[in-house]
Amino acid sequence: MRKFFGTDGIRGKVGAGKMTPELALKLGWAAGRVLSRSGTKKVIIGKDTRISGYLFESAMEAGLSAAGLNVMLMGPMPTPAVAYLTRTFRAEAGVVISASHNPYYDNGIKFFSNDGSKLDDEVELEIERELDKPLICVESHLLGKVSRIDDAPGRYIEYCKGNFPAEHTLHGLKIVVDCAHGATYHIAPNVFRELGAEVIAIGDKPDGLNINHEVGATSMGKIRETVIGEKADLGIALDGDGDRIMMVNRHGKVIDGDEILYILACDAQSRGVLRGGVVGTLMSNLGLDLALQELGIPFDRSNVGDRYVMTMMKEKGWRIGGENSGHILNLDHGTTGDGIVAGILVLAAMRRRNATLEELTENIKMLPQVLVNVRFEGTHNPLESEQVLAAKSEVEALLGERGRVLLRKSGTEPLIRVMVEGDIEADVIKHANYIADAVRNLV
Repeated sequence: MRKFFGTDGIRGKVGAGKMTPELALKLGWAAGRVLSRSGTKKVIIGKDTRISGYLFESAMEAGLSAAGLNVMLMGPMPTPAVAYLTRTFRAEAGVVISASHNPYYDNGIKFFSNDGSKLDDEVELEIERELDKPLICVESHLLGKVSRIDDAPGRYIEYCKGNFPAEHTLHGLKIVVDCAHGATYHIAPNVFRELGAEVIAIGDKPDGLNINHEVGATSMGKIRETVIGEKADLGIALDGDGDRIMMVNRHGKVIDGDEILYILACDAQSRGVLRGGVVGTLMSNLGLDLALQELGIPFDRSNVGDRYVMTMMKEKGWRIGGENSGHILNLDHGTTGDGIVAGILVLAAMRRRNATLEELTENIKMLPQVLVNVRFEGTHNPLESEQVLAAKSEVEALLGERGRVLLRKSGTEPLIRVMVEGDIEADVIKHANYIADAVRNLV
């Protein structure tokens, strides 16, 4: 059983539980011990813009050096940039210090292997076993050295631009880019400007405390307001570490991860490069499934979490997958979720078909879906409660075949997520709150 690693590395409130400087130091050392058994003995560290990144960067750096690994620091950079540069620098691993879409007072640590993918479960378990051992520093002449990658932003900007077809340009498009005051603040606006678009940047002034606060992919009000007010063609909203994307069309309608997957699958099919089908998750809207069926594109669902999406994609040999929350995977264009690249691929589809974002999504009809998060830190498992299960069964009977209910624990926060989907929005809202109340009554 895992003691520290969750579905997306280690994450929690800074200074409490898992996310302490002591653990970060020991984690760096333990990971260094495991990773130093082969390879270049070189590790890249990137972080997002939250203030605690300095603390954990220093602790991880010290732990890795104590294990004999050289460290290359990138400073604030998107998570997919760390994955990309880990590959290009032939590093043994990449470390990302980020809590993604969480508030500034949380932070996290996750690893990429030398091929830019997330560490295998067995490697994470091996690191956890090392954490149980006393920290022993290598001899002084074997200590790892530390350097900085000064041109990391420029390298990643060029990589992102390389995913846009050379025969097209974004000239004439007015785009709002919301960087969530996070790791893409100095990357994303430049990418889209250099491809020819007129860019209005918001959420691009991080102060260490404002990451994800009322901006970004988890708070779409500001970008909707800006797109409409500026009469922009569309908006692209990223999360704090840049691995998630949501979009807004010119009318202010939010285009979520399911609709982005539909756009990418349609584009790949039209060009004859679609391999297999599309992997979604248990949270993916039934509308995506039905729309892909109309095109004859296979669709399958994994457990929630991009690592599970990736696992199923590899098992099936498929290239496109993701989550409705905006984690988009396209293995023809990267090894992990990349919000900027996903946005570029949507824009490329628009240019190839000379179509607006509205036109690319007109044939996918999303069913009303409501997600209610209930904070729960008790010892009793609500997912096993008779009251909660009874409420779930009651709602499922009312929905019939035109709806779904999904209850699950968050892999990153102490939350129970209640998802209900059906034809009539008012009924869906009522049903979701009914089940959520059953969970709250257990607290």
